[in-house]
Amino acid sequence: MFSVATFIDSFGPLLYAARYTLLISGLGIALGLVIGALICAARLSPFPALRRFAAVWVSFLRGVPLLVQLLLVYYLLPVIGIDVPAMVAAVVTVGICASAYVSEIWRGAIAALPRGQSEAAVAIGMSPGDIWTRIILPQAVSLSLPALVNELILLVKASSLVSVVGIMEITRASQAQAATTYRPLEVYIAAACIYLAINLCLAAVGRVLEHRMAV
Repeated sequence: MFSVATFIDSFGPLLYAARYTLLISGLGIALGLVIGALICAARLSPFPALRRFAAVWVSFLRGVPLLVQLLLVYYLLPVIGIDVPAMVAAVVTVGICASAYVSEIWRGAIAALPRGQSEAAVAIGMSPGDIWTRIILPQAVSLSLPALVNELILLVKASSLVSVVGIMEITRASQAQAATTYRPLEVYIAAACIYLAINLCLAAVGRVLEHRMAV
């Protein structure tokens, strides 16, 4: 039978492990936003070499599973003389993977803006910098916000993959708890509840931000 006591007791260690899930996801999306902005700029660059590099970057990262990318980073860096902790390897991998999707989200948002706005801004004498900072970017951020929140939610779920390199996040903690209690059903249901609660909170924050930016 289902053990309510085991189910309730599982929340303590799993909530403690959730800090690593949130840390990896938060730092990963932050790194992904920075790299993604650079890749987006390269995709929109007038230089063919930069556009080709960005296209290859996006195609590779979207075509290779995150788990394989994580293992490549975790095992490749020591081979070339760079020994990094598992946490660093996880954050870097998640951020690099996210950058491919973030760059395409922003590129799509920028492409969706009417060209007439930029042309009108040029006609009234605005500089390229002012056009980007005052017209293009504010609208692009607003348009891309729902997709970026969705990407963050996907990263929270994908962060479970970092358990393969020994990081005690929710999934690995639930595996350890299940092995200790011999009650995997109750433990994994508790883990599912925590993931669900985190993602529902993120979705709610995203809706609030969308409403404020729309106003």
